[in-house]
Amino acid sequence: MSPRKISRLESFQHAFHGIGYTFRTQRNAQIHLAIALMIVIVGLEVGLPLAEWAILALTIGLVITAETLNTALEVAMDHLSPAIHPEVKIVKDVSAGAVLLAALTAVVVGLLILGPPLLQLLTP
Repeated sequence: MSPRKISRLESFQHAFHGIGYTFRTQRNAQIHLAIALMIVIVGLEVGLPLAEWAILALTIGLVITAETLNTALEVAMDHLSPAIHPEVKIVKDVSAGAVLLAALTAVVVGLLILGPPLLQLLTP
């Protein structure tokens, strides 16, 4: 017997549950979200053009996506191998490294986009 097919609505509910799980349980995801909100506030304050908003949105999405994938991998690895295992450590380290790379990329993008208008605001 094949498993029951789920509706599109159920698919979205599962996806939102996963995103919610990540933000409820992962401190770094909460930090990324707080920083993203601050970036949005600063972007509104300096009046970014639409194209720069698009770049920031993609960059924020990259970081949040990396964080959710990292969470999924960590949970899966903890389930499959509750004991410390060298290969599981590699999976977790590489996954965390991917989040770090996304976050560093976001910092560079943020500085390139928000740096000039912030400097203009801060200098007389």
